[in-house]
Amino acid sequence: MRRLLALRAGKKLTAGHVRVAADALGVSERTVWRWLATAESDESAAVHPGARPRGAGFTVTPEVRGLLALWKGNVRAVHRELVLRAARRSPPAEAPSLTTLHRAIHRDLTPGERAGLAGGERAARKHDVFLARPRGWRNKVWETDHMQVPVLVDVDGKPRRPWITWFTDCATNAITGIAVTPGHPSRESVLAALRSAVLREDPYGPFGGLPEKVRVDRGKVFLSRTVTAAFDLLDVTVEDLPAYTPHLKGSVEGLNRAVESMFLAALPGYARQPRPGKRSSRPKDEVLLGFEDFTAGLLDWTRWWNTEHQPAPLRGRTPLQAWQDDPTPLRDVPATDLWTFTLEDVGTRTLTTRGIRFKKNDYVGPWMTGRAGIQVRIRFMPHHDHRIEVYHAATGRYLGPADLADQATEEQVSAVRRARAARSRRLKKDLEGSQRQRYAAAIQAEPPRRLGALTGAQADAELAQSADAGLSQLALPDVVPPAAPPADWRTPASLAALTTPQPPVPDPSGCDGAFAPYSRDGRAAPPTTAEDGDAS
Repeated sequence: MRRLLALRAGKKLTAGHVRVAADALGVSERTVWRWLATAESDESAAVHPGARPRGAGFTVTPEVRGLLALWKGNVRAVHRELVLRAARRSPPAEAPSLTTLHRAIHRDLTPGERAGLAGGERAARKHDVFLARPRGWRNKVWETDHMQVPVLVDVDGKPRRPWITWFTDCATNAITGIAVTPGHPSRESVLAALRSAVLREDPYGPFGGLPEKVRVDRGKVFLSRTVTAAFDLLDVTVEDLPAYTPHLKGSVEGLNRAVESMFLAALPGYARQPRPGKRSSRPKDEVLLGFEDFTAGLLDWTRWWNTEHQPAPLRGRTPLQAWQDDPTPLRDVPATDLWTFTLEDVGTRTLTTRGIRFKKNDYVGPWMTGRAGIQVRIRFMPHHDHRIEVYHAATGRYLGPADLADQATEEQVSAVRRARAARSRRLKKDLEGSQRQRYAAAIQAEPPRRLGALTGAQADAELAQSADAGLSQLALPDVVPPAAPPADWRTPASLAALTTPQPPVPDPSGCDGAFAPYSRDGRAAPPTTAEDGDAS
């Protein structure tokens, strides 16, 4: 546009110049002539031809942005709110039309802003542009994550959704280690997956070795003291990523999506999390997989992913081929040392004639004979309380395992679990029955009305029954009234009537029937004389 203005100033502008500019800009020749006329009077119009001048027409204000966030991107609801607010102003203002509001929102807000105001940060992130990291070499960077599978699995007769904890190599897309947990994962799950990832012997190989760095996403299990100490001992750097940034560990996030579409979606019991307030439509007669069968199938899929699948970033190679083609040397750790490094250290104990005392229990082992009195160091796998590993406190030499003394049988454990489950169900039922309250349906604006008729006699009986169970109701503070204050104290008559009179004290003079009051220090006061008061 500035070039056309220069040609016009030199009286060299022709219709051919305007036609070429219109073809390049994708507009009509009439539009270019109009832009030229505007640019002659406004220099900013030459820089941004066709741009709407500031202050002309309706634009998106902070108020409109706040309403869009409040109404989750519903433009019609925002328009209704703007009309109501304009009518309440004094004097009444004019609100924009719905068409004008739509046009302003699409002109002033980017697609990412519109999606973010409607669906939050995760929706806005879909419109962002992300850079790809260089792939690097094998074992340069690993990524790890937990994933709750959307598949119901039979665990001890109950349907549960297991959790997967795995490590993946960013350079080769190989799954180096995996652990499956029936319930919520713990630091034990991370340590088990880490051992399977580092070891390269059967059945874990050939992937493994020590990585240079591991990326985690602020999970409290990955940053626990035990897991952090294990990474430090293995000389592995832990990169703690900021919260809510899954794009910073795209390799393991892509693996989470791939396992669902490639494997989990075809399993019985697949129940993708429904929308809040809706139940999953699963057939009632569907037979769920057992936990063992599910784990075996997942391990088979993992082997297929590593040896047969050809991810797009590897350009026709499998993770196994990419791993074998990489000449980077590997850092291996012996299995015995790795087991020691991935156990939780709880300090030193003294070996007594009853074994080792740990968590209020005694642990014994056949190797303890003749060694009572030495100082030992205890390491154990988290949540595995049936066995501990014992090392010499001074030399660090491994002494052997110690098992829980007087361990309960499987029948006893099952009976205790059944009793606890029955008690939990009974308590839950009682709480729900006492707290459930129904209200009448309202067809007009009125206070909520509780349902459930109750007579006065029923109310008195229930209150009397509950009073017997309350400790505060059983207390009887008026049975023993407080003792009376000393006689020389000025006590209000209303309080003196509620106190207990002092016990009579024999007169030191020995006179029968005469009593002497107590003084403030607790000793008997001297007898009074006629001069001091009335004499008997």
